[in-house]
Amino acid sequence: MLFNSVDRNFLIKSFQAYHTSFDEEKKFIIPFLELLGHPNCFQRTHLPGHITGSAWIINPERTKTLLVHHAKLNKWVQPGGHADGDENVLRVALREGEEETGLKRLKPVENIFDVDIHTIPLRKDFPEHLHYDIRFFVEADESEKIIVSEESHDVRWIALNQLGQFSNERSVLRMKEKLLKNG
Repeated sequence: MLFNSVDRNFLIKSFQAYHTSFDEEKKFIIPFLELLGHPNCFQRTHLPGHITGSAWIINPERTKTLLVHHAKLNKWVQPGGHADGDENVLRVALREGEEETGLKRLKPVENIFDVDIHTIPLRKDFPEHLHYDIRFFVEADESEKIIVSEESHDVRWIALNQLGQFSNERSVLRMKEKLLKNG
């Protein structure tokens, strides 16, 4: 797989060819393609929404995922964040994965693993808006030391068979289902 050319053109081609068996995910394809037509879609100031990148971090045995308990959202989610102008969303996902977990040896496994559009609530300094999140399947070694960044309350390896005890986020559970389905 060629990971160094994940730019706007790559994303447009990927979304045009994207296949998913999840109906809730299918409805995101056209809005993503429309957003990618805006020159500032990779800027966090682009409203009503902008592109973000996330890392769905899995151990090599495919039995655990590494999630962060996001401080502002107060829920368990995969690490990820704003592109801040970087069109290489894979690089964004890997950077965010490293910043939020401390892991240095993240290994991309699949270009685009999942996509989601979700609402980020109003904050005193920024209006409610949408994150058009592109998720990449990333592998990491459980033995590598993890850290808890200031953006999180906790970072933890969670067994996939216990994921429902930590998150009821449909998109997080969908990524688990995809992983188990594709083995």
